[in-house]
Formats: sequence, structure tokens, C-alpha cells
Amino acid sequence: MTFARRVYFIAAIYGLLILLPQFFMEQRVGQDHPPPLTHPEFFYGFIGTAVAFQVVFLILARDPSRYRPMMIATILEKAGFGIPTVALFLQQRASLTTLFFGGIDLVFGAFFISAYVRTAAPGLSSR
Repeated sequence: MTFARRVYFIAAIYGLLILLPQFFMEQRVGQDHPPPLTHPEFFYGFIGTAVAFQVVFLILARDPSRYRPMMIATILEKAGFGIPTVALFLQQRASLTTLFFGGIDLVFGAFFISAYVRTAAPGLSSR
């Protein structure tokens, strides 16, 4: 199994394990991080979009060179949570736990960059 296949498969499984239970945690999030959610559509929309990207990771894991251009979107997906989390933590607006999970996204983003560089476009030899 190539590096890209492993990275995307591991990222997808990790993401699904972390995200799917959150569909049933709206009340708990409001209790653990008051105030209660006032716009649940944002909460469920975020989780739903993130889960959809886990499916993209699974598709990429099957044939990384074929779907190589989609890797750019996956890098942006990881940066889209990781970078704001760091900025919010530095402003004391995010918890250490949130920073931890944002950091995991940044690590996966770095692996995705490496996978992109290491994966040849279709019709080219691998790098």
C-alpha cells in the first residue's frame, strides 16, 4: 500500500470515529461548553460536511493518483479547521482540547501535502 493510500485511509477512519458520535451529542456540547447551541444547523452542518470529506478520503485511498487533484481540497479542509483553531487558542478563545484536535488536523494536512508531492499524476511515473 502506498504512502498516500495509508494516510488517506487512516485519516478517514480516524475522522469517522471522531465525527459520527457527535451527531448524537448536541445537548452534551451545550452542557460542556455553555451556552447551549442556539443554531444547531451550524453544528450539524459542520459535522455533515466533515463526514462527507471522510468519504472523499476513502475514495482517495482507493486510487490516489487518479484523484490526485482532489488532494488539494483535502489539504484546505485540514487547514480550514487547524489554522483557525491555533489562532483562536492564541487569543484565548479556544480550549486546549480544541487546540489538540486542530493540531491533529494540521498533522494530517502535512501528511496530505506529502502524499500530494509523492503521488504521480495519472500517466506519470511515481516520485
